Amino acid sequence: MDILSVCMTTGIEPVAPLSPAVLAILLSLAEGEKHGYAVMKDARAPQGGGIQMGPGTLYGSIERMMRDGLVEESNKQDDERRRYYRLTGRGRKVLAAELERLDAAISSARTLGLLPKGSRS
Repeated sequence: MDILSVCMTTGIEPVAPLSPAVLAILLSLAEGEKHGYAVMKDARAPQGGGIQMGPGTLYGSIERMMRDGLVEESNKQDDERRRYYRLTGRGRKVLAAELERLDAAISSARTLGLLPKGSRS
């Protein structure tokens, strides 16, 4: 059973890091409803995680994320071949928790002198 499944049944937010693909998808969908190709394009950008994600990874991740209640298919249609997705309230909470975890790690790295103060990293 994966961490998100455990969290769904217990109501506890995940403590384990999200995969780069899941984080990139959540970041992309935080801007609003998008179709798969737009999400993959966002993920390639540095601010989206800078990861290459193929269709198998994208749609496999989205399927698991839908099952875990993080993402849902929207009713938006501009082309019958495209499916649009959006974050759920739970998806926003999980994204916020992951960003807080990452922020704490960056703060710790700065305190240890591993990153210069005020750097974007």
